[in-house]
Amino acid sequence: MSEATPLSSPLELSERDAAILDFEDSWFTSAVPKEQAIMEHFSLSSARYYQQLNQLIDSSEALAYKPLLVKRLRRMRRQRQAARSARRLQR
Repeated sequence: MSEATPLSSPLELSERDAAILDFEDSWFTSAVPKEQAIMEHFSLSSARYYQQLNQLIDSSEALAYKPLLVKRLRRMRRQRQAARSARRLQR
């Protein structure tokens, strides 16, 4: 007999990670401020949410799940980092 294949691949996102990406893709439709929506949906502080989001967008699983969103978030992060570096050099 052959072994059964696992139902889920180790490269799949957890439900929470998928929910974070889905939220990030559509939070602007919410009637409440983003920080409040983060607390309501995930019971996380904004700082902790962004820490998790930044770790998440570095994963290939997130890129496979929502490629346009992840690429946009990575690009925006690089731009913010470049702006911070430029400000430091001007001092």
